[in-house]
Amino acid sequence: MNEMTKLTAKDFATDQEVRWCPGCGDYAVLKAVQRTMPELGVRPENVVFVSGIGCSSRFPYYMETYGFHTIHGRAPTFATGIKLANPELDVWIITGDGDALSIGGNHSMHVLRRNLDCQILLFNNEIYGLTKGQYSPTSRVGTRSPSTPFGSVDRPASPCAFALGSGARFVARGIDVHKNLPDVLKAAHAHKGASFVEIYQNCIVYNDDVFAPFTAKEHAGNQLWLKAGEPMLFAAGTKGIALDRERLALAIVDVEGGDWQAAGVLVHDPKNRSVAHMLVEMPLGGGWPTALGVLYEDPAPTFESAVVRQNAEASAGKTPDLQALVSKGQSWMVTKEPHEI
Repeated sequence: MNEMTKLTAKDFATDQEVRWCPGCGDYAVLKAVQRTMPELGVRPENVVFVSGIGCSSRFPYYMETYGFHTIHGRAPTFATGIKLANPELDVWIITGDGDALSIGGNHSMHVLRRNLDCQILLFNNEIYGLTKGQYSPTSRVGTRSPSTPFGSVDRPASPCAFALGSGARFVARGIDVHKNLPDVLKAAHAHKGASFVEIYQNCIVYNDDVFAPFTAKEHAGNQLWLKAGEPMLFAAGTKGIALDRERLALAIVDVEGGDWQAAGVLVHDPKNRSVAHMLVEMPLGGGWPTALGVLYEDPAPTFESAVVRQNAEASAGKTPDLQALVSKGQSWMVTKEPHEI
């Protein structure tokens, strides 16, 4: 395959049988990624997909690229090693709400704060699907499952709030079956650094329609798709998000005649970290929309670029000499046979 070959989605699809439950949202995400890859201008031989453990972690088998199906929660660690070994590779991390925020929470935090140049796709279905429906770190209070038969009393973790708190420089949200998901993926790939994308993914078997209050066709008006420089409007432009300056909190306002300025609707600035925090913490229901698209983006130097620069500076003017390195410092000569010691 030469550089002039025009790639299609089929060039990124393997011959492996895709094995998820019929109707699983993972199918839609896989198709969205395969369709998006040719538009990114990347070559399959320069791309690596790394996953941990969970339903979503089958992903590398279905991408005609390099891939690593690793261990529970440790995908960021493998991805860091891969990127440091070859910074030119395009690294994608595929994970789930349990894999990334439970056993893998520590690793997720560090890959974000270090700002490794990679794309992190977190499939959030608010349940442990692979192990048959136990509640997960993102399950809501009251969720009934085999491990919480009377309803969960845990306060759920918010993936995007976690990412912001960990120092992520790019945070976005998408929906598995939504037409805008490819645009979110493109924005994540264009960002230089760790790009964190939470994808609301429906588990049809163990948590079906948990996101229906804003994903169902009849509730599409509860989606707030954010675009840089554009007003935060939803419900077909009849409502918007404004700032209550007395309480320093967001508020829902009515927009009459399309005059969003008069209603005080905020214009989305992806670099405003404070507003991004407010957007990810908007409650579900009660008339509030769900913020989607790129919530926050403010690039910073990447981890691997700093490591490469440091190594270059440390080795400048020096000649590699393994023997000199081994002999450096104290050394001993063993003169007795092992049985005499």
